[in-house]
Amino acid sequence: MYPKIPGQAQRLTAALASPDSSVRLQAAMTAGSTPARSYVAPLVARGAVESDFAVREMLTWALIHHPRDLVLELIIAELRSASPGALSQALHTISKLGDSRAWSEITPALLHAQHDEVARSAWRAGVTVVPAEQRTDLAVELVRELGRGDRQMHRSLSRALVALDEDARAPLATALRDALAAADAPVIAHVRATERLLADPDAAFALDPVEARQLASAYSGASRAHQ
Repeated sequence: MYPKIPGQAQRLTAALASPDSSVRLQAAMTAGSTPARSYVAPLVARGAVESDFAVREMLTWALIHHPRDLVLELIIAELRSASPGALSQALHTISKLGDSRAWSEITPALLHAQHDEVARSAWRAGVTVVPAEQRTDLAVELVRELGRGDRQMHRSLSRALVALDEDARAPLATALRDALAAADAPVIAHVRATERLLADPDAAFALDPVEARQLASAYSGASRAHQ
């Protein structure tokens, strides 16, 4: 099923290193269309450094057409990387594989990573691979991120919580109670927007206008404080 072509890995590696993104895209597409075990390592390695979004997506597409055990082994190894790009791409691939064996690798350190794209990718991967009996535990971790960052971050977290559905309701209620007691406007706004999305998952993510202004003001102040 997986042909052995002399020098195949070397040729793929060279094509994936091309300065032309269209060449890299075609190389990844070909690797996914005619899978070979020796393609997996070059595809994973390129994902760690690839800057073009379309190529990154094609690398993931190519990987999911290869032997899952081998792909999962190498992708999980990438989670030891210090590179945000490698981490976020590996987590994205895990979310597409949807293999619960990766759950133990979705650590709190990743869920609460300082780098926004790593954290967002971990949220998406986590809700995809979490076992049924640990969905509430994951929701408890995710609600700790309520109010973090900008609207894009808020929407990503809310979508992750909505994917947990009923298992997210109690942690959200606790987060809202604590936020109200602390007068934490960003968290209050984020919880309420998430609850609206839970009630209608097909709706667009939306903040109450007044709460949105409060959240924007808080985010702007936090951004200036870190400059």
